[in-house]
Amino acid sequence: MALFDLPLEELHRYRSSSAEPADFDTFWTKTLKEARAHDLSARFDRVETPLTSVEVHDVTFAGFGGHPVKGWLVLPAGTSEPVPLVVEFLSYGGGRGLPHTHLLWASAGFAHFVMDTRGQGSGWAHGSTADPVGSAPAHPGFLTRGIGDPHEFYYRRVFTDAVRAVEAARTHPLTDAARTAAVGASQGGGIALAVGGLMPDLAAVAPDVPFLCDFPRATTLTDRDPYREVGNYLRTHRGRSEQAARTLAYFDGVHFAARGRTPALFSAALEDQTCPPSTVFAAFNAYAHEEKHIEVYDFNDHEGGGPFQEAAQLAWLPGVLTR
Repeated sequence: MALFDLPLEELHRYRSSSAEPADFDTFWTKTLKEARAHDLSARFDRVETPLTSVEVHDVTFAGFGGHPVKGWLVLPAGTSEPVPLVVEFLSYGGGRGLPHTHLLWASAGFAHFVMDTRGQGSGWAHGSTADPVGSAPAHPGFLTRGIGDPHEFYYRRVFTDAVRAVEAARTHPLTDAARTAAVGASQGGGIALAVGGLMPDLAAVAPDVPFLCDFPRATTLTDRDPYREVGNYLRTHRGRSEQAARTLAYFDGVHFAARGRTPALFSAALEDQTCPPSTVFAAFNAYAHEEKHIEVYDFNDHEGGGPFQEAAQLAWLPGVLTR
């Protein structure tokens, strides 16, 4: 696929047309207050594995509605003092999978918490967390579940789970709460952006080719899923475009980015039709903290930088977390 979005020089100037709801902060303050009314109930159960360089814990904590959410905590073997914490959120359709697939950050000396995504985990990796909340009719996938009302929207539950995941990970005695980073690719990048906007005390965020950004452009520019789920829903539910746009605005990474209070490392791929580069730059350009950088991969699709971006994160994050 050749370049299809704006030229790079225009991407650096691009601003989203997404309208921020007047009660955006009130909505999220109330949402998190309701979640925190439930005891966090974080439990870390040591798992015996053949892995010798890491220590693995099977984690359960209370997310949105007090619902149980699973995760993995992977620590460098022999850790006796608190180490910097990397909390990772997963890309669309996948779950936490098996512990041996999460060795990168612990191998670099970090505590690595991987949050399972409720109701997903049946695509590229299996998951262990159900979503006990139903929704009105929705297009197959997750992006239109509850789209008629922001209070019922699927990602209200996921973003709340993500904040609680950071809170849960920080309760472990071997994680350093003051040196916490949120990372993720695609959907995980969008979730990391949301967490960065909702938790002002993070030390860093690293959204890699993030999903869930600049919905007005994304849902009309690309015909790839997951964004295409919205168009497919509206094709059937004629006349509901305004309501859908209103709901999505509460979950747009552009508005969370505007509340970013910590250094950030983004990435974008210029041939990415799943998360078009203009939607990523919309969040990057809106990001409020002055210390921000974006890696651009000229001839890549949604795979983005892949291991090259991981290398960039590994080079960048230690310096940010050791200040």
